Amino acid sequence: MTTPRDLLIVAMDAESGHGLERGDLSLALAGAELIDLLSAEAVRLDGERIVPGYRPILPDRLLDQAASSLVQQSPYESVDDWLWRRGHGLADVYLSALEDDGELTREHRRWRPFGAGETVLADSPARRRAVDRWTAREAVLTALATAARIDGTGTGTGAGTGDEPAEVDDAVSTVLAAVHDAVTELEAERQRRAIEQAAFDNIWRGDGS
Repeated sequence: MTTPRDLLIVAMDAESGHGLERGDLSLALAGAELIDLLSAEAVRLDGERIVPGYRPILPDRLLDQAASSLVQQSPYESVDDWLWRRGHGLADVYLSALEDDGELTREHRRWRPFGAGETVLADSPARRRAVDRWTAREAVLTALATAARIDGTGTGTGAGTGDEPAEVDDAVSTVLAAVHDAVTELEAERQRRAIEQAAFDNIWRGDGS
C-alpha cells in the first residue's frame, strides 16, 4: 500500500464530527503521492520545484500514473501547482481504485465523510496496515490527516504552521506546508463563495435593498 491509499482508508475510518471535504482530501492525496515519489527517489525538490529523478518501476498503478504525469522540462512544476493539478478529483480516483481492488464493500450503512451511502471499508490487511500506521501516529500520515482535517483538528496545527514533525526531512516538510496552505486557500474560497451566494439570495428575497 501507499501513503495516499492509507490516507484515504484513515479518512473513511475517521469518526470526526463534521463532513470531510473532498477537495481538502484530494489536495492531501496529491501531497501524499509526492511524498511517496520523493521516498522512491523518483523526484527531488529544488527549492519548491519538482525535479524528476530516475523512473523507477512503481507497483501501485496510481502512483505510477502520478510519476508519469510529472513535468519533465525546466523550470519544472512547483509543489503548489502539482497539488492543484494532480489533486483535481483525486479523492474519487482513489475511491474507485479501492473499490476495484476489493477494499470496499456494500452495506446498508452510511459513510459519513462523503455520504456515499452503502460503501464501507472491507476488513482487509490493507486496512489493518493503514490503521496500525495511524494508531502509531506515523509522522507523515498524521500531518497529512491534520492538514485535510480528517481527525477533526482543523488546519491550525501540524503541517505548515512551523510545527512540522521532527521525523521528516526538509523536502517532506515543504510538501506538508504546501498541502496546509492549499487546503487553507480552498477553505477561504469556499467561504467567499458562500458569502457571495448568501448576498445573492438576500437580494432575491428583497433583503438587500
